[in-house]
Amino acid sequence: MLKVETRHAIHPEHAKSMDTQALRKNFLAEGIFADGEIRLIYTHYDRFVMGGAVPAGKSLTLDHVDETKTPGFLDRREMGIVNIGDAGTVVSDGKTYEMARGDVLYLGMGSGPVTFSGAGRFYITSAPAHRTFPSKLVTLADCLEVKMGDVENSNKRTIKQFIHPKVMESCQLILGYTSLEDGSVWNTIPSHIHDRRMEAYLYWGMDEKSRVLHLMGEPQETRHLFIGNEEGAISPPWSIHSGAGIGKYTFIWAMAGDNVDYTDMDFIQPMDLR
Repeated sequence: MLKVETRHAIHPEHAKSMDTQALRKNFLAEGIFADGEIRLIYTHYDRFVMGGAVPAGKSLTLDHVDETKTPGFLDRREMGIVNIGDAGTVVSDGKTYEMARGDVLYLGMGSGPVTFSGAGRFYITSAPAHRTFPSKLVTLADCLEVKMGDVENSNKRTIKQFIHPKVMESCQLILGYTSLEDGSVWNTIPSHIHDRRMEAYLYWGMDEKSRVLHLMGEPQETRHLFIGNEEGAISPPWSIHSGAGIGKYTFIWAMAGDNVDYTDMDFIQPMDLR
């Protein structure tokens, strides 16, 4: 079963007037993992798509999605898939990929239908593509790790880069995830924006009762979302995206836009936030 929800782009002046319910309706990605279903959110931020596929021991195939108005979903798109569950299998373009928990699969434009099976919980990201790059499975052993932060500032963390220029080529999709060390809660400090790219977060590996306080909004007009396990946030190019969590957590970051320069960020120091 396939379910698709469309999210339109929001102007920052409009976001200023939103109450909690409106903010969550427009920027929170919840309920995207359901047994036996593929659920997608089609956004008007760089036509980025995020969602989940949970085969629950059976098979699910993603092929035609009416929102793209193309015969096949990947006819003019690339895709990044993260397995946040147990071992699972993805089949595309005649190839079978065995994915352990934490592995990332990149599928290039024109890869055809995508079939998910096994016990995996597959997080799906996708962006329009202008050429075909080779599909590639990037395991935990293959990713590039970057250590950042420190205990004193409660933000000691490990950044794992998968779909990234230093690891592989893609058109515009960039993806990786960040894990906080024990005792550290703050991610992505200092806050930043990148007007050239939108970004989406997915929080996972959390206790059921835990929450992340996800900060968003313009630097001088901040807002927040309380986010649970396997829920995400859609971050417009004009919005900061950082936060702090209760207990251990990991967040997957994925970006699409004008460039694939991970360091293209406009930083905002804490004393300048409002």
